[in-house]
Amino acid sequence: MRTVDEWFSAYGESHQHPVNKALHWVCIPLITTSLLGLLWAAPAPCSLPLVNWATALACVSVAYYTALSPRLALGMAVAIVGMLAAVRGLAGWEAAPLWCSSLVIFAVAWVGQFIGHAVEGKRPSFFADLQFLAIGPLWLLGHVYRKLGLRY
Repeated sequence: MRTVDEWFSAYGESHQHPVNKALHWVCIPLITTSLLGLLWAAPAPCSLPLVNWATALACVSVAYYTALSPRLALGMAVAIVGMLAAVRGLAGWEAAPLWCSSLVIFAVAWVGQFIGHAVEGKRPSFFADLQFLAIGPLWLLGHVYRKLGLRY
């Protein structure tokens, strides 16, 4: 298994242009949150509150992140709890069903990602390895940790 620094280095190769980076800072959290929203809206086999596909993905993601870096995993757990809180808030929005608003956000954010990669002139990393879809949010958090002088 690659180390977190190896993942970050590989991911960073196709994320050098300032426009692409800026779009990723906006789009990755939107994609992640909207994906959680889509999963939250999907029928779950369990009727317990907060036990659904979104929380299942959150748990699996944090476990994966823990294998890469327990310190980054802790930060991602906090971020994911915030995203799930946003999803719950969006679920209470009466203007549109959760799945619909999540799908629109998901699609618009992906358009932003592809615009960023068009500017970059490189294909998105996940075309080479689907694990990069999970690395994107962690890559952003890694930047935050470095900026704050936190080890990971």
